[in-house]
Amino acid sequence: MNRIPFAAAVGLVFTALYFLAALFAPLLAPYGMAEVVGGVWEQSSSEHWLGTDNIGRDLLTRLIYGGRTTIFIATAATVLSFSTGAILGFLAAVLGGWADQLMSRTVDLLMSIPTLIFALVVLSVMPVTVPMLILVMGLLDSTRVYRLARAVAVDINVMDYVEAAKLRGERRGWIIFREILPNALSPLVAEMGLRFIFMVLFVSTLSFLGLGVQPPAADWGGIVKENKDGIVYGIPAALLPAVAIATLSISVNLVADWVLNRTTSLKGGRG
Repeated sequence: MNRIPFAAAVGLVFTALYFLAALFAPLLAPYGMAEVVGGVWEQSSSEHWLGTDNIGRDLLTRLIYGGRTTIFIATAATVLSFSTGAILGFLAAVLGGWADQLMSRTVDLLMSIPTLIFALVVLSVMPVTVPMLILVMGLLDSTRVYRLARAVAVDINVMDYVEAAKLRGERRGWIIFREILPNALSPLVAEMGLRFIFMVLFVSTLSFLGLGVQPPAADWGGIVKENKDGIVYGIPAALLPAVAIATLSISVNLVADWVLNRTTSLKGGRG
């Protein structure tokens, strides 16, 4: 069995730590998420390891709960994005003809609008809730997944084993889920890590602009927004969630690069 490269191992460890901290946030956080426990922007101490935020809440607690919210939204939106985009992309490749053209041109139209602007317009007229954030982010990003899935599926669709399945009279659902999906899984899994990073940055940007996770709930982009004025006075409260976003992104990137290196070429499928 091949050994995992050092960089990938580091990425796996840090990614696992972030996800475990998100999963067990209520057990790890020393205080309640919105509990005021001290003064404004207090320095780190034995009671508040990372100090307090702009209204006296424990910053470590906010970061833990903020990570939970950010990771949950990013993960759910990524799953929605891939399940929607991949299925539609595979379907377009199998159907071909006018159906493929109609779906692809619609996706091209959606992709021509900057994603952040599209999301801001939609969220400005819709209730900003966690399910709505997941829905908007997932559907907008599914266009990118659609393009990848369709491109991969078009190549697989002309393979001999797919043609044999068609000659046997297999239905489209069988061809998509039993023939195309297993052979397209490797590039999609590698891309999933990169799209997850984009989702983390996406939800953090929306929260920083005021149309993401709403107070008193915590997420990393919202914590940056709440404490950005402290940077002028040398208060690092806004920098800590930025560091968390950066380290999570780098960690997932290291894992995604490792997966991508292991699956650089499309392997032949079922013969």
